[in-house]
Amino acid sequence: MVEFGVSSSIAPLREVLVQTPGPAFAAAFEDSRHGFRHPVAFGVAQKEHQALIDLLGELDVNVHVLANDDLGPDFVYQYDPTLVTRRGAILLRSGKPTRRGEEDALAAWYRQNEIPIIASIEAPGTVDGGDVCWLDGENVCVGRTLRTNQAGIDQLSALLAETVHVFDMPYDKGPDDCLHLMSVISPVSESLALVELARLPAGLYNLCGELGIGLIDVSPEEVDTLACNVLAVRPGVVVMLDGNPVTRQRLEDAGVEVHTFEGREICLNGNGGPTCLTRPLLRA
Repeated sequence: MVEFGVSSSIAPLREVLVQTPGPAFAAAFEDSRHGFRHPVAFGVAQKEHQALIDLLGELDVNVHVLANDDLGPDFVYQYDPTLVTRRGAILLRSGKPTRRGEEDALAAWYRQNEIPIIASIEAPGTVDGGDVCWLDGENVCVGRTLRTNQAGIDQLSALLAETVHVFDMPYDKGPDDCLHLMSVISPVSESLALVELARLPAGLYNLCGELGIGLIDVSPEEVDTLACNVLAVRPGVVVMLDGNPVTRQRLEDAGVEVHTFEGREICLNGNGGPTCLTRPLLRA
């Protein structure tokens, strides 16, 4: 049995699920539908992913490692296919067709580890995990995007005990490079969030102000290197990609403890940062 329960994006991360890169990840660039930037240096990707696992372990996070090689390369980005709440897991339905079915593989793992499955998002609804973010224990933000539609949001809202706030995200670069809500905001403590102000929905900006959440803007030069995608392991302690020195300094100047790892292949190539690589199971 694995302990579970999530109602925060910043409470101490106790249990987390990750998927190791396998043959599908190694071949990702061969199919343009996956959106990888260049051929995968597979050995590098494996080392980078293991470095993240090791780092999380050093930060007192219990890491559960999947090794399912039968699914597509995006399965490495574990944040998207499911959502774990205080009551159990919700199986999502991605708006990216090549990711459909990932939730079923995770359902089997949840059952094996006695994590209840409370619901599934059903067609025509779509929800990507990357569009769901807790601002605090009472407020959940959901992005209406090219991968998360209103039908999916309606289903998800009925399953969550928290107040759900919906924000429209821009079309940006289109469906092949979808902009998730969590591409532009990462909570880092009870009173602080890292954001990309240029693409942050105005309504979300206002909500953060109402809740007393201060904002740190990422460096514009570091947006494409996923500077905004940071994983809080506990309030004021985060993991981020190496290579974003300006944004790191802004975090540290605000009193945030920052830990970094290399992610050229495992993150930048597939456009998924440390948050994307993890599915929090227990934050307590």
